[in-house]
Amino acid sequence: MNVFPDFGSLDLGGFEEVIGAALMFVLIVSALMFIISSVAWALGTWGGNPNTAMRGRVGVLVALGGALMAGAAVAIVNLFLSYGSTL
Repeated sequence: MNVFPDFGSLDLGGFEEVIGAALMFVLIVSALMFIISSVAWALGTWGGNPNTAMRGRVGVLVALGGALMAGAAVAIVNLFLSYGSTL
């Protein structure tokens, strides 16, 4: 007996566009955050300000982590959907 969600009864056309737009927004913000944080890191290091350099480093890592999680979200959802259909 196969038990799985019936996605055919749902109208996901608009919802998929909203998710795609949100994903694009997250990736654009992550790219901008990466650029701004790397400039702050460089200026903090060059100017001898360790607090600014540390905050820039943290910003770079957060931007990379956010972009990584946003990119992996699609793969994770597809993994759970394929796993759920086998239950």
